[in-house]
Amino acid sequence: MILVYSFEIRPTPKQEQKMFHTLKLCRHLYNRALEERITTYKETGQGVTYSMQQNKLPALKKESPEYKTIHSQVLQDVLRRLDTAYQNFFEKRAKYPKFKNRDSYRSFTYPQVDNVSETFHKEGFVYLSKIGYVKIVAHRLFEPGRVSQINVIYKHNKWYANLTAEMPDAEIARFNPERAVGADMGLIHFYALSDGNTVDAPKYFRKSEKRLAKLQKSLSRKKKGSKNRNRAKAKVNQRHERISNQRKDFLHKKSYNLVINNDLIVMEDLRIRNMVQNHHLAKSIHDASWSAFQKYVEYKCQKYGKMFIKVDPRNTSQMCTCGHPVPKDLSVRVHKCPLCGLVEDRDVVSAKLILESGLKILAAA
Repeated sequence: MILVYSFEIRPTPKQEQKMFHTLKLCRHLYNRALEERITTYKETGQGVTYSMQQNKLPALKKESPEYKTIHSQVLQDVLRRLDTAYQNFFEKRAKYPKFKNRDSYRSFTYPQVDNVSETFHKEGFVYLSKIGYVKIVAHRLFEPGRVSQINVIYKHNKWYANLTAEMPDAEIARFNPERAVGADMGLIHFYALSDGNTVDAPKYFRKSEKRLAKLQKSLSRKKKGSKNRNRAKAKVNQRHERISNQRKDFLHKKSYNLVINNDLIVMEDLRIRNMVQNHHLAKSIHDASWSAFQKYVEYKCQKYGKMFIKVDPRNTSQMCTCGHPVPKDLSVRVHKCPLCGLVEDRDVVSAKLILESGLKILAAA
């Protein structure tokens, strides 16, 4: 089980200057490597691999000595990040890689923290090579010996360290059929359970939309490069951070309650990328963060020894529990079966069908 602990870090002014400088050089290296790949392919028809670009790093340091101020593994990770972007493009998971500007390149990574024995040697601090001991606000307990990677990111005018740790899965407890539940994700109900319980969607972005629009309008009127524009941009970032924090808090609390109160949780294997192609629903789907919620539920199940199953979402909203098809569009919120006479919230009926599919998969295993 892979866990990521996100903690705020508070560098000194000198350390922050080094971190901004690191971001700048990493961004330049990314763009330089991307340009090399594009140019080489246009001129020769041949691609450039990660290994070929990695082997040029020593020459780059001689050509530009300022790159010696950055840990070698951080530079390697920049090239690996570009290579991953290309792989995602070739496998049709993303668009062609783009050149990065200051706003779109905001993090750098130490990929092998376990090789640096002094990383957590000083209590209350994290050691970042070439930068020094940086104060970390660790509001949760974690095992330093299991941390394998550190990603440093700058967002909303604050610095954060994302610590990746590999933890052992908890042993799955004895399964109680009465503590099995199916969960159907929605936009009116954030989720509906097969036992009839529902949780309304909080819609944090929707509620802040008017305030955010005013702040962004004010930002657009400010002169580029001015102090007033920087202040206005900071206010927009603060509003986005507030929305993000509200959403994460909600998702963590609801996923924890769902996992603790059940032994088996069954959810649909949703294709979010396809669903957001509907521009009428895309904003609401992103605001609901279904994908993040499913990830939280899945890793909490691993952590607490519970079972988690994903099922095919096909026809879960168009069938009755008796097996009779009941076609309906999104505007119809009540399920009415002409065969068995069942009248119930459509999302609850879908949750029951999801649970039924999950139990069939479990029985066949």
